Amino acid sequence: MSPQRGAPDNARDEPTSPHSFIELMALERLETRTIPFEDSAESEKIERFRSLAAPFPPGEGTRSFGGHVYAQSAYAASKTVERGLVIHNMTGTFILPGKLDTPYTYSVRHIRDGYMYSTRSIDARQNGKICFTAICSFKRDEQQQLFNHQPAPVQTRFNSILTSKPAEKQPLSPSVDADWWIENVRHGNITERPFPGLDVRKTDMGGFNTSVLVKGEPERYRQLTQYRLKGSPEADASVKLDVVRRKEEAGEYDNLYVCAHMYSSDKNSLLLIPRALGIRAWSEMASLTLTVIVHVHGEALRMVDWGLADAGAGTGELPMKWFIQEGWTPRAVENRAVHESFLWGPDGSLVGTSMQDKSTGAS
Repeated sequence: MSPQRGAPDNARDEPTSPHSFIELMALERLETRTIPFEDSAESEKIERFRSLAAPFPPGEGTRSFGGHVYAQSAYAASKTVERGLVIHNMTGTFILPGKLDTPYTYSVRHIRDGYMYSTRSIDARQNGKICFTAICSFKRDEQQQLFNHQPAPVQTRFNSILTSKPAEKQPLSPSVDADWWIENVRHGNITERPFPGLDVRKTDMGGFNTSVLVKGEPERYRQLTQYRLKGSPEADASVKLDVVRRKEEAGEYDNLYVCAHMYSSDKNSLLLIPRALGIRAWSEMASLTLTVIVHVHGEALRMVDWGLADAGAGTGELPMKWFIQEGWTPRAVENRAVHESFLWGPDGSLVGTSMQDKSTGAS
């Protein structure tokens, strides 16, 4: 991402991303290959998929949103495991910028198929070149907890901020969370397209990040982002609501929900770093690696707010729960910086943790 080059022409005729997350993640299944190993009776299985929807272009630029290929790689891998196995960990490396006009093809290699854990490697390609690669692990719910510990919930530590204004009244998270971009949007010089798949809101942190303590210790900087799913988790619009509910309670959408948490975790993660460090001018930034660890199974992951649905609340769409990403940067050195975040459920449970290695270039 190179925001100092100015806003590109908004008039390019590109396919738009769909509204709902399930449509955004849609895949076409290609061939399955079984490749024998040399000097062995064993073989490896590779399943291939192709993306169907256009990714989001941050800043109306020429590169696709990195969270798209990350989340869709995990979603492709989820199509190759047994029912009941849910994504619990993925580490990916971004190799080449994603193109907007070329579908991703995903090659998913079976590394291990176990009962409790299964592992996949994923290579995402455009025009035959690998642009992203990842290792994704899946796990069954053990239905027991021998121990349980997590930090104090974000809802406790930032209660006054989170309760001062409902999530839906917070401003939409900008395409590029930089002052120059936000000002251009405000003055009508740039028209932002809607962010697909998720409703993402940038929480007004009030005076927290401008305090003397935070200014002196940038690792204390925090940005809260609230997000919820757009559209139904069911691809077939004709499926009745009670069927969607039964399928969700059976865990059929759990991997889709994990991918939604992953997708949101990467939005504007780059831009938090210069804000926290007080850097106003920078030339280039890019994600190098991203790891997301999912800590929970079942209800804590799930996104439909059935309480509101039962009460008849909402605007015609299936009402969704609001989740919170708490982001910060603990370290920056040698033109690289780390972005970390906690992903919190509405009940205060720590759903996931993310860590990213970013390349930065201040000017």
